[in-house]
Amino acid sequence: MARNEARQKVKLRSTAGTGFTYITTKNRRNDPDRLQLMKYDPRVRRHVLFREER
Repeated sequence: MARNEARQKVKLRSTAGTGFTYITTKNRRNDPDRLQLMKYDPRVRRHVLFREER
């Protein structure tokens, strides 16, 4: 089965400066801008902003 080319893997890095990352997918046709999500960073034990890095 062919992989869907519209959805590509992106890496989300914590803005808390811990270096913790999440890997997720996003649809580049619907979201051409960089992704920003509030997610849990276990190194600081709180929810912080994670930004997409390229």
